Amino acid sequence: MNADLPDGWTIERVRSESGDAEADLLSLERLVVVEQLGFVDYEVLQPDLILSFHDLCLARAEDEWFMGQLGDDGSVICWASYGSDLDKAIRAL
Repeated sequence: MNADLPDGWTIERVRSESGDAEADLLSLERLVVVEQLGFVDYEVLQPDLILSFHDLCLARAEDEWFMGQLGDDGSVICWASYGSDLDKAIRAL
Protein backbone atom coordinates (compact mmCIF):
# COMPACT_ATOMS: atom_id res chain seq x y z
CA MET A 1 0.00 0.00 0.00
CA ASN A 2 2.93 2.38 0.60
CA ALA A 3 4.33 1.84 -2.91
CA ASP A 4 2.20 4.68 -4.36
CA LEU A 5 3.22 7.20 -1.70
CA PRO A 6 6.12 9.60 -2.30
CA ASP A 7 9.59 8.39 -1.34
CA GLY A 8 10.07 8.34 2.41
CA TRP A 9 6.35 8.20 3.12
CA THR A 10 4.31 5.36 4.60
CA ILE A 11 0.65 5.37 5.51
CA GLU A 12 1.77 5.35 9.15
CA ARG A 13 3.76 8.55 8.57
CA VAL A 14 0.78 10.15 6.82
CA ARG A 15 -1.36 9.29 9.85
CA SER A 16 1.23 10.63 12.28
CA GLU A 17 1.88 13.89 10.39
CA SER A 18 -1.84 14.56 9.89
CA GLY A 19 -2.94 13.55 13.37
CA ASP A 20 -5.62 11.38 11.74
CA ALA A 21 -5.24 7.75 12.82
CA GLU A 22 -7.77 6.74 10.15
CA ALA A 23 -6.07 8.42 7.16
CA ASP A 24 -5.99 6.00 4.25
CA LEU A 25 -5.43 5.58 0.54
CA LEU A 26 -8.58 5.70 -1.58
CA SER A 27 -9.32 3.88 -4.80
CA LEU A 28 -8.78 5.94 -7.94
CA GLU A 29 -12.10 4.66 -9.30
CA ARG A 30 -13.97 7.91 -8.67
CA LEU A 31 -14.58 11.32 -10.21
CA VAL A 32 -12.09 13.96 -9.02
CA VAL A 33 -12.56 17.58 -10.08
CA VAL A 34 -11.12 20.96 -9.18
CA GLU A 35 -13.13 24.18 -9.17
CA GLN A 36 -12.01 26.76 -11.70
CA LEU A 37 -11.75 30.20 -10.08
CA GLY A 38 -14.03 32.67 -11.78
CA PHE A 39 -15.82 29.92 -13.70
CA VAL A 40 -18.91 27.85 -13.03
CA ASP A 41 -17.21 24.77 -14.48
CA TYR A 42 -14.89 22.13 -13.04
CA GLU A 43 -11.72 20.62 -14.47
CA VAL A 44 -11.56 16.82 -14.26
CA LEU A 45 -8.34 15.62 -12.63
CA GLN A 46 -6.63 12.30 -13.27
CA PRO A 47 -4.99 11.66 -9.88
CA ASP A 48 -2.47 8.90 -9.36
CA LEU A 49 -2.99 8.93 -5.58
CA ILE A 50 -5.80 9.97 -3.25
CA LEU A 51 -5.46 10.20 0.53
CA SER A 52 -8.52 10.51 2.74
CA PHE A 53 -8.68 12.29 6.08
CA HIS A 54 -12.26 11.68 7.20
CA ASP A 55 -14.23 13.82 4.70
CA LEU A 56 -11.21 15.80 3.45
CA CYS A 57 -8.90 14.44 0.74
CA LEU A 58 -5.59 15.15 -0.91
CA ALA A 59 -5.41 14.06 -4.53
CA ARG A 60 -2.09 14.05 -6.39
CA ALA A 61 -2.38 14.96 -10.08
CA GLU A 62 0.53 16.01 -12.27
CA ASP A 63 2.81 16.15 -9.19
CA GLU A 64 0.56 18.64 -7.37
CA TRP A 65 -1.54 17.96 -4.28
CA PHE A 66 -5.13 19.18 -4.55
CA MET A 67 -7.25 19.49 -1.42
CA GLY A 68 -10.90 18.64 -1.58
CA GLN A 69 -13.89 17.10 0.09
CA LEU A 70 -15.25 13.59 -0.31
CA GLY A 71 -18.82 13.68 -1.55
CA ASP A 72 -21.63 11.32 -0.56
CA ASP A 73 -21.29 9.64 -3.96
CA GLY A 74 -17.56 9.01 -3.47
CA SER A 75 -16.42 11.79 -5.79
CA VAL A 76 -13.84 14.36 -4.69
CA ILE A 77 -14.38 18.07 -5.30
CA CYS A 78 -11.13 19.99 -4.89
CA TRP A 79 -10.84 23.72 -4.45
CA ALA A 80 -7.10 24.43 -4.79
CA SER A 81 -3.61 23.07 -5.34
CA TYR A 82 -1.34 23.01 -2.33
CA GLY A 83 1.86 22.42 -4.29
CA SER A 84 4.07 19.39 -4.76
CA ASP A 85 5.17 18.88 -1.14
CA LEU A 86 3.00 16.33 0.69
CA ASP A 87 4.15 17.55 4.11
CA LYS A 88 3.01 21.10 3.36
CA ALA A 89 -0.29 19.87 1.94
CA ILE A 90 -0.96 17.80 5.06
CA ARG A 91 -0.19 20.79 7.30
CA ALA A 92 -2.81 22.78 5.33
CA LEU A 93 -5.58 20.31 6.25
